[in-house]
Amino acid sequence: MAVPFLLLLALAAADPQTVASANAPERAADPRDKMICKKFLETGSLVKGYRVCKTKIEWEHDRDNIRAGFNSAASCRRNDGGPCF
Repeated sequence: MAVPFLLLLALAAADPQTVASANAPERAADPRDKMICKKFLETGSLVKGYRVCKTKIEWEHDRDNIRAGFNSAASCRRNDGGPCF
């Protein structure tokens, strides 16, 4: 009965990378696929807020869209004083 126990013990100790890789967290293949969570607080509150989780590429896309909107509005100069669209 001691032989099967020793055999199982030897097999378990033979490949420690298999055990370590099974317990390791899964990593994204692309760094842009990494999930990033940000907490946004409600104005006037130190506690009340919400959390938004997106991938790094989604945060970059949102940032680029906001910058493009601000840049087009800031660089718009109309002679008639009307709004810029």
